[in-house]
Amino acid sequence: MTNKNQFGSHGWTPEQLTSLKGKTFVITGANSGAGYQASRIFLSKGARVVMMNRNVRKSNDAIASLKQEFGGDADVSLVRMDLAELASVRDSATEVLNTVPKIDALICNGAIAQVAKQEITMDGFESQLGVNHFGHFLLCGLLFNRIEESRGRIVVVGSNAYKMGRKKIQFDDLNFDKKYTAWDSYAQSKLAQMMFAYELQRRIKTSGKTVQVYVCHPGASRTNLLMDTASVVNKLIWSVLSRVIAQSAEKGAWPEVMCATHDGLKSNALYGPTKRADTVGPVGECSLDDVALNKEMATKLWALSEEKVSLSWTL
Repeated sequence: MTNKNQFGSHGWTPEQLTSLKGKTFVITGANSGAGYQASRIFLSKGARVVMMNRNVRKSNDAIASLKQEFGGDADVSLVRMDLAELASVRDSATEVLNTVPKIDALICNGAIAQVAKQEITMDGFESQLGVNHFGHFLLCGLLFNRIEESRGRIVVVGSNAYKMGRKKIQFDDLNFDKKYTAWDSYAQSKLAQMMFAYELQRRIKTSGKTVQVYVCHPGASRTNLLMDTASVVNKLIWSVLSRVIAQSAEKGAWPEVMCATHDGLKSNALYGPTKRADTVGPVGECSLDDVALNKEMATKLWALSEEKVSLSWTL
């Protein structure tokens, strides 16, 4: 059951933000959609934004648009990274550590969805699980100490899909080799992301570290998330439905901006739109299915993830 909105009937909005001058936000997948809109909001309040995107041309176009809107002095830059390649994630994390002295929030926004046919990354992962979970798991691990030094945050952008599909991590067939479906594999990848976030919260608490971890979702937002990967049928369906049931990409960005900046948020919670089955509407705390907090599954996923990306966290 959805809780009463702590931010009032209108929910959280960017109007509640004060100056962010001196703050640095690192965002994956920020050249379009919710990530781009989050960048706009941060820059409008004087923050520094570091985009971590795969496509250089689209990123340069996005940066040019932002500088045109906020002026040539707008502090926005690109560190190229392909979440589908662990080597790229490692190289990019090194560049961030060499060029970004403080990270007030790392926002794990980048994602792919509804990949029509099974695709395997060069590291051997089903593409959605590889990009959405394993890539971010490695990135968070590599940047964790810098975030800790900054007393910063990690924001994981999940999806309501986490409680759909098979509602479990398919440890015996992670890549869906037996029977691949675009929906089940996507749902697994978002469940994995969220399980990772809540397990990270638990480990941080045990270790006495200061990093805050929050989980949000954008609801149904008009972004291009499906346009590069989904089947033709799903693209057509979404192009029609999005005009009727979805909110703007800007509103879809509000939950991640809130989680990156607002004080007094809960840890074991999910934030996002709170109306129409949590797809649109005022931003606040949403209902959270128990599957995301399954400690046994999360512990197994953590150990597997460390093995798959060859990184042992110091937590």
